[in-house]
Amino acid sequence: MSKITQKEAVFNAVTSVLNENNVQVSDGTDINTLMNKELRSQVNAILFEGFRNETIELDRSFDDSALKGYVSGLQSNWLRKDKRLNGGTKYSAKNPGSRVGSSDPSLKAMRTLLSTLTTDADKAEVQAAIDNRISEIQASKIKTVSIDASMLPADLAAKFIK
Repeated sequence: MSKITQKEAVFNAVTSVLNENNVQVSDGTDINTLMNKELRSQVNAILFEGFRNETIELDRSFDDSALKGYVSGLQSNWLRKDKRLNGGTKYSAKNPGSRVGSSDPSLKAMRTLLSTLTTDADKAEVQAAIDNRISEIQASKIKTVSIDASMLPADLAAKFIK
């Protein structure tokens, strides 16, 4: 038996619940505006059962409590990202780069230290070190780009291509 993807499972569950509750949806509608607590709960129940029945792809195992939390977040995620559910808009993160350094042990330690400090001078010193470390991490991730200079106008190529 083949399993369906989580994206498809959310889409199927949302459309099923909306149809059962006689909620009319037209193309280009942001489904999130139609979802209330009761409808979201029904979708969560369908997804929960799908994971428990192993009809939806899942890479790791959860206990029931953790799975309920996972399912709720999964629904929110795909309501934002799936163009069929979000009104056809391209998803963009609200705070891009907010996870920079989340796996860096040095940065984690400095952030923990920052939360324990009380004086403004100490906080400023540690925050400066955090900002410096974030700059180092971001600098190491800069992409290199190749530009075909022959495709540029001669004046731009002469000025910018060395």
